[in-house]
Amino acid sequence: MMSPAASLSAIPIEHRYFEDYVVGALVDCGTIDVEEAEVLAFGRRFDPQPFHSDPDAAAKGPFGGLIASGWHTASLMMRLFVQRYISSVASLGSPGASELAWPRPVQPGDVLRVVISVIEARRSRSKPDRGLVRSCIEVFNQRNELVMRMNVINMLSCRDGGFPLP
Repeated sequence: MMSPAASLSAIPIEHRYFEDYVVGALVDCGTIDVEEAEVLAFGRRFDPQPFHSDPDAAAKGPFGGLIASGWHTASLMMRLFVQRYISSVASLGSPGASELAWPRPVQPGDVLRVVISVIEARRSRSKPDRGLVRSCIEVFNQRNELVMRMNVINMLSCRDGGFPLP
């Protein structure tokens, strides 16, 4: 019998449904590079604090250089979450997230790795054609230091349409 992690990873994202997200499944979503030009562009547009948007000011600031906005880090994570974790055929969106933390700054040149684990999965009582999956998302830098963590809830369609399979 396959482990929960192996079973979810073995199912192509375009074939995943609620039933595939079992508690204990762990998915390594791969890596994404943090590019200085993107840190600056994001910072200048969405989070114009000097340590996100001005290299000269950032060099004199509390982090000794430019760092990515936490929201930029979350956006980079989201790219891998959508590409490698959440079903492309059964996702019905998310009612929210909790416990968002950025314990370490992210710097240009960092390589981020996203690891996601299923911590709860239950069928909706009011809408049995879907289920709710709570996942823990962890983002690590190239030194394996945790730089972001959050829990998210996703709604996913059931493969069986709400009725038990024969």
